[in-house]
Amino acid sequence: MVELRKLLIISILLLSSSFIYGDTDQSDAAALNVMFSNMYSPPVLTGWTASGGDPCGQSWKGVTCSGSRVTKIKLSNLGLTGSIGYQLASLSALTDFDISHNNFGGNVPYNLPLNVLRLNLAGCNFNGAVPYSISTMKSLEHLDLSQNQFNGQLNIDFTQLSKLSTMDLSNNALTGNLSSTMSSLSSLNSLYLQNNQFTGTIDVLGDLPLKNLNVANNHFTGWVPRQLQGINIQKDGDSWSSGPAPPAPPRSRSNHHPSGNHGNSDSDSEGGKSSISAGAIVGIILAILVVVGVLGFFIFKRRIRKPSSDVEKIDINKPFVAAASNDVEGKPEFAELKSVHSSSSITTTTRDTATSVTLKPPPVDRNKSFDDEDISNKPVVIKIPTPVPENVKSYSIADLQMATGSFNIENLVGEGSIGRVYRAVFDDGKVLAVKKIDSSIRANHPEDFTEIVASISKLHHPNVTELVGYCSEHGQHLLIYEFHKNGSLHDFLHLDDEYSKPLTWNTRVKIALGSARALEYLHEVCSPSVVHQNFKSENILLDAELNPHLSDCGLASLLPNANQVINHNACAPEVADSGQYTLKSDVYSFGVVMLELLTGRKPFDSSLLWAEQSLVRWATPQLHDIDALTKMVDPALEGLYPVKSLSRFADVIALCVQPEPEFRPPMSEVVQALVRLVQRANMSKRTVSNAARQSESAETSDSVN
Repeated sequence: MVELRKLLIISILLLSSSFIYGDTDQSDAAALNVMFSNMYSPPVLTGWTASGGDPCGQSWKGVTCSGSRVTKIKLSNLGLTGSIGYQLASLSALTDFDISHNNFGGNVPYNLPLNVLRLNLAGCNFNGAVPYSISTMKSLEHLDLSQNQFNGQLNIDFTQLSKLSTMDLSNNALTGNLSSTMSSLSSLNSLYLQNNQFTGTIDVLGDLPLKNLNVANNHFTGWVPRQLQGINIQKDGDSWSSGPAPPAPPRSRSNHHPSGNHGNSDSDSEGGKSSISAGAIVGIILAILVVVGVLGFFIFKRRIRKPSSDVEKIDINKPFVAAASNDVEGKPEFAELKSVHSSSSITTTTRDTATSVTLKPPPVDRNKSFDDEDISNKPVVIKIPTPVPENVKSYSIADLQMATGSFNIENLVGEGSIGRVYRAVFDDGKVLAVKKIDSSIRANHPEDFTEIVASISKLHHPNVTELVGYCSEHGQHLLIYEFHKNGSLHDFLHLDDEYSKPLTWNTRVKIALGSARALEYLHEVCSPSVVHQNFKSENILLDAELNPHLSDCGLASLLPNANQVINHNACAPEVADSGQYTLKSDVYSFGVVMLELLTGRKPFDSSLLWAEQSLVRWATPQLHDIDALTKMVDPALEGLYPVKSLSRFADVIALCVQPEPEFRPPMSEVVQALVRLVQRANMSKRTVSNAARQSESAETSDSVN
């Protein structure tokens, strides 16, 4: 009887498991469940469910399986909205992923399925940066990201994409030069880059096996490589250089005819005579004799001149030792010389001045001297690297590779216009965030990386993410920050996560106040003032107590040009018009984040009706209408907020998003307004508490009587 019961229990468990996932691999089914739940209840996806189900056994729309694994997802032209979820990396058997021509919008998740052969995200209103995770799709053969709103530089490392044969990036807003790693695309036959804002040359494409190339309507310059002139190429609308390509070096042109004499060999060699006339030859010989005579005169003059007593030959392999003189103590020019180390030597001259300086040099050859006007009289300018404060630790690449699993995509926690951020766990158990600066940005910013590190290391505020360390090795630049496990404010507000609870009204006010204090510190405490230029909910990180910490402070010099990254009315109008950021531009961006906190909406959402897509345009006219305002509030709050507090919060927003910069308040006034809002809320709590105690006391008195 006991055996029969055990058999019955096992059968029930097997049947229930089969009912939940059936023939489908559990991780694949769960990934599709998450994908479906992040869409806005699309009725066209017959068979799909937000939990359970059997995609392979029940023939979900657009899903193809091989055995128990999902191998193809094709959902093009279905009018889908929302997002595509965050668990796609689990679909390890997926070879075809086509969600083209839908209305998703927003950023593409960075954890795309890695083993796809054909990836089609065309025409989905995606924006932001092209996901870096595409760099790791070694099997990728066809990539279509066209007709979206991707912006910024193309941050893909093409080194591992040797199987890619077709790539379409057309009709976006991509900027910057083409990556040098594109030379690794050894199988690329068709490339479509038209209608973007690419700059620089297309020389990197010269040796690729291209048959079809469209680079029209960009900002390319230079010449089309000779190897590409015989293929199907479209190149109108660029700033190509006119005239012939630059000539080869002179030694390679020794057998070429001068321009304008092609095919005229008879006149060049008629009667066996040289093309240079006899008169010209005589003139050249006379000129040579004159030059030789002048040189001989100067050599003779130098030989009869006495050796100069103020010339020393200085070997910078050896340290400079200043004489015991108070006149040179601590002078920066000599501090620079002392710090130099080189494998060569330099020769210089010092003149007698009012302040005499004696250097003790190594032995010199006194038989050698120079003219007073010799080039060695010019000062030697030696740049000393900016010292990095001791509180910032220098890490090695090896340390960071160990801590991030060789920058494994599983540790990738975010990416933006500057680079990617990885979670790093060190041997002592400490968890930090590592920002890896993109290679294209490093190439465009040759200035000393330590200058940026030294500048950031001076920023200390409770609401500013603290710089812990840096790494500058082998051409790599990385910044190491404190890690905040709750992620960004953007994730909390806009990503569906069953493990995170909605932010309460008081928490939202606290986040707004802390973020305002961070900007106030940058604008009005730091000297000189720091313009953030990239203030957005993605850069507001939340710690375990949901306190805000502003990231990317002091990195404005690394950001692409403003006119290359404008994102759907989320930036100030003057930035959209002129590309110029100011302190008041940051104030506007702060107002946009406050609107996100108030409404729970993104700054731009293409899934909504046109009139509601731009958050500022939709919300601003309603901020002073209390009835309309209460309808705008994030539904996740479920009405749990004080109406007066809501109204005052909206008043601050209205001031910050004024179209004219001069009418926006400084951040110190914004902080004061939010502090008063919090104080009034606390006073209301105390008043309610006192009233409750008085009521209890009266009830007690009545009961005693």
